Parts: sequence; C-alpha cells; structure tokens
Amino acid sequence: METRTVRTRERVALVNFDWYKTLSPNGKRGFWASAAGWALDAFDFQVLTFGLVAIAAAFHLTGSQRGFVGTVTLLVSALGGVLAGMLADRIGRVKTLMVTVGVYSLFTFLSGLAQNYEQLLLFRALQGLGFGGEWAAGAILIAELSDPQQRGRVLGWMQSFWAIGWALALIAFVVVYQIVPPSTGWRVLFWLGILPALLILYVRRYVREPEIYLDTRRALQAHDPEAVRKHADRPTLVQIFMPDLLKTTVFGSLLAVGAQGGYYMIFFWLPSYLATVRHLPVLGTGITLLPVIVGAYLGYLTSAYFNDGLGRRITFALFAVVSGIVVVLYTQLPQGAVAILPVLGFILGFTASGIFSGFGSYLAEVYPSRARGAGQGFCYNVGRAIGGGVGLFAVGAISVKTGLGAAITLAVVAYGICLLALAFLPETRGKALVPVD
Repeated sequence: METRTVRTRERVALVNFDWYKTLSPNGKRGFWASAAGWALDAFDFQVLTFGLVAIAAAFHLTGSQRGFVGTVTLLVSALGGVLAGMLADRIGRVKTLMVTVGVYSLFTFLSGLAQNYEQLLLFRALQGLGFGGEWAAGAILIAELSDPQQRGRVLGWMQSFWAIGWALALIAFVVVYQIVPPSTGWRVLFWLGILPALLILYVRRYVREPEIYLDTRRALQAHDPEAVRKHADRPTLVQIFMPDLLKTTVFGSLLAVGAQGGYYMIFFWLPSYLATVRHLPVLGTGITLLPVIVGAYLGYLTSAYFNDGLGRRITFALFAVVSGIVVVLYTQLPQGAVAILPVLGFILGFTASGIFSGFGSYLAEVYPSRARGAGQGFCYNVGRAIGGGVGLFAVGAISVKTGLGAAITLAVVAYGICLLALAFLPETRGKALVPVD
C-alpha cells in the first residue's frame, strides 16, 4: 500500500471548529478521553514543580538533588513511552491508555507517602512509566481517529489540555498551601494525583479502537504479503531502526530532544526561580505564573491552526526561534524589573508550550501504521528523557556556580537542536494514514 497525500480543493479558513465536527462519535469520545488523560498527566507532573522548594527543605536536598527528582521521572518516562508505544501496537491504543493512566495516578499518590529522598526517587521513577506512556497512547489514538486535513488542529486542541492540567495544579498549590503548611502541603498535592484513575472507567466503557489499527492487526494476523514485505511481522521497536525508518527515528528523536529540553529546563525550574531568585512569596509566584499558563494554552491552540495552515516544519521552526530569544530576556532581566515578568512569561508560555501541538500529528504522519506506536512513543519520550531529564540535571548542577537564571538559558541550545533536526525531516501536512503502509 502506498502512502498518499490528500489536499482539500477549497482553502479552509485557518481558524474554525470544523476539526471537532469531522470526528466520528467514537472519535469525539476518544478525543475527550485522551485530552482528559493529558490534562491529568500534566497535573500529576506539575505538582512536583510547585512542591519542590518544600520537598528540598524536608529532605535537605542540594540543587543537583532537586534536579535529579525531575530527571529520574523524565528518564524513566522514556522507557514508559517506548513500552507504551509497543504495547499500543500490540494490544491496542485504548487498553494502553487505561494502563498508563492507572500507573501515573497510583505512583503520584504514593509519592506523597515518601519518608526520605530515596523513596521519593523510587515513586517518581515508577510514576514516569505512566507519565511517558499516556501521551504515546492518547496521541496515536486521536491521530488515527482524525481527518487528515484537520489532524493538526485536533491534536493541538488535545495538547492544549496540558495547560489546563497545569492550571489545576497551580490552583491546588495556592489553595493547599493556604490551608496547610508547605511541609505537609507538598504531600497533599501528590495525594490529589490519585483522582485521574477515575478516567479509566470512562475509557473502558465508551472508547473503541480506530479502524486503521484494527485493519492493520487483521493484515498482520492474515500474513498479508504487503505487510510481510514491509517487515510488519517483526517487533515494532525493531522496525523503527530498520533502513527505511532509521533516519526518521534519529531526527524525530532529535526534534523531541530540543523541544522537550527547552521546555523542561524552563518550566521545571520556573517556580524555584521565582521563589529563590526573584524572592516572590507563594501567592506572588502563583500570580506571576498565571500569564505563563494562559500563554501556554493560547500557544497550543494557535500552533494547532498554524500546523494545518502553514505546515508542520515551519511552525516548529518559528516557535523554537522565538522561545530561544524570550528565555534569555526572561531570565536576564534586572532584579528590579519584576513588572515585565508577566508579559515575557506570557510569550514564553505561548511559544515554549505551543511548539508541542505539532508533535502528535507530525510523528503519526512520519511513521507507518505498522510501527506508529513504537515510533511515536520512542521519539517523543527519548526526547523527554535526554532533553528534559539530562537538561534538568544540567541546569541544577550549573546553577550552583552560575545561579539559576543563567543556568536556565541552556534552553537556547535545545532549541537550536530543533532547527537542526527539521533540516532532515519531511513536510507531512494533510497526509492520509492507511493500514500497514
């Protein structure tokens, strides 16, 4: 079967809500399940960033140790993403989504029971398995349920729910810390992380597998000659490193390394930066972060329409360049220029978050149906582990000598890696997804 690219004959308005109308009833249920899973995934991760100062005080952590709490989560999330991708190719997108939500909910809750640094690292590592896997399962599910002409918008709207989960974590942080002292508050934030497990009940009852996935599995089980010729009978993790997909895997991973590295080096450390460098209290930190989150939400949505209107590659490049410029401006402001932080924070949230709207559609389009789960899960989460995980540790270690503000500017290098990767990747806007491929 040959991949075909389709284009609409009439030019569709850039901003519209046709993307939702084009979804089938199962597509709409799948969208809400994946979007909710992604929002709650964000909540479970972001409560760590808000509680980090109190956690450091409770366990007497150094800067490097604080960074390593996030690093271990992101490193293991790479394994979780790869495993979830392979699992999604084998048992289905829907079942894998349920498994990953259950894992990250359980171990976020257990993180609140940690009695020492070592226990916290263990629980955060295990949380990373589900944290990394949820996006892989949910994004593939939605990509395969979407119309080719609207896929960028559908996945972008799903991605925007990360900002909603982030906002919920911020609200929880401010409310909980007003009720209980920080020494207990960080534990309460983690305990709230069990709530996403309720989503499993909805997914199990209402969401069904995409026809593309079912047709691909039938072809494999029937030993279809085309499937065999495309090596679809081999393990999917092996397929993505075979000659026909190796280039895609290498540069798709580098694209994710850049975007994930930039994002986590900025936003994991941002609450700590505002508290320790800008000396803002809890409420002041919350107020300063609010424009960042609003910017992130609008950035996700704008990028979604840009991806379908301008193309995948140019949108990635545009958001990477602006993010690199703004992170330098944000972290190098004079100490007294606090008033401009919300403005720059809005722009930083807009671009550094908005860049992710293209990943769900783009990685689905550069990989064939026979290995989409493994490819998408590997690239996105290896990028998260190397870019985010190693990047977090590097910022924590460098900050000891340079200060946190200067260390965060390492994100500029990450965005440069994005631009390098894009030079070797194709444009895929409007590409139709077909069985096996």
